[in-house]
Amino acid sequence: MRWGMVIDLSRCIGCYGCAVACKAENGTPPGVYFRRVLTHEEGQYPTVRRMMMPVSCNHCADAPCVPVCPTGASHQTAEGLVLVDDDQCIGCRYCMMACPYKNRSFLKQRRAYFPESGLTAPEAAGGEAGIDWEDKVNTVVKCTFCAHRLEQAKETGLTPGVDREVTPACVITCPAKAMTFGDLDDPHSELSRLIVTHGGFPLRPEAGTRPSIYYLPAK
Repeated sequence: MRWGMVIDLSRCIGCYGCAVACKAENGTPPGVYFRRVLTHEEGQYPTVRRMMMPVSCNHCADAPCVPVCPTGASHQTAEGLVLVDDDQCIGCRYCMMACPYKNRSFLKQRRAYFPESGLTAPEAAGGEAGIDWEDKVNTVVKCTFCAHRLEQAKETGLTPGVDREVTPACVITCPAKAMTFGDLDDPHSELSRLIVTHGGFPLRPEAGTRPSIYYLPAK
């Protein structure tokens, strides 16, 4: 079992719905983005097109952030998730330097989006995930593939990637259905089929990290 994701660049419309859903799910403070959408233009006038590429932690199979962590805070689960234990993180940021994708953030302080009014109710609650952001001050934070939802799947018997309740928030929110979530180790999963039949590729394969997020090329 190894959780992974496929993102179809032909379907992504750059609506930022996945980034907003991630904010709502995790209640991330200002300046912390578990999910970002990168944009670039390619081609020459008059056949220029703008490309959108959602990015987040790749949950690499050979994650370089894990062995450099001096306390073991950055670790990998049996399902392939790369997570950070805030109780063990000392904020050295070695993992941030080791990550070739720059998809980690250091939380220096917890700020509100509207400082004059204080934390809104969703912020105070830590989003739908109920994250205690005070405990994460001075630690490194990142995308977890909505690990709390995946844990719920174990308790309920529901299937991530199939049942909305236990599928990452970014995936179920995408209006263009550009993202697919599932088991990379299962050759018969929809995820594996898309990678094989549509030429799925990871970012920066030369880094040798074996990312768990694959992209389908734009047509």
